[in-house]
Amino acid sequence: MTDSAPHRCCFRVYIEDTDLGGIVYYVNYLKFMERARTELLRSLGFQQQALLQQGLIFVVHSLSARYRQPARLDDELIIQSAIQRQSAASLIFEQRVLRSDDDALLCSAEVKIASVDSESLKPVPIPAQLTQQLTRYRILS
Repeated sequence: MTDSAPHRCCFRVYIEDTDLGGIVYYVNYLKFMERARTELLRSLGFQQQALLQQGLIFVVHSLSARYRQPARLDDELIIQSAIQRQSAASLIFEQRVLRSDDDALLCSAEVKIASVDSESLKPVPIPAQLTQQLTRYRILS
């Protein structure tokens, strides 16, 4: 067994996140997930700007999302992020968006992130220090 657990990040739903019916527009779930992945890196001591200065960026390679229930204006959301699989130059995240009031699962996604050189956009290995830190949020498949 491992001591790993998903990273958790909270966001509030604002009017700009919703459609005319006060329901979160589908693409905004992906924005919440993107922010949560950035906060996961930040929690490990890695800033996106510093990585960029080192010539490294993370890009979304592919994703699969499933929308289950709507989030609405003023809901507080919990985004859980965990590493499902890892290779030398990519990470596959399992992410879930939950409503904090009742822990209802609103959206889930599998997101493949590639580590690439900021100039050439060619795959490069994830730095060893980061790889070691990511085990904190690794889940067993």
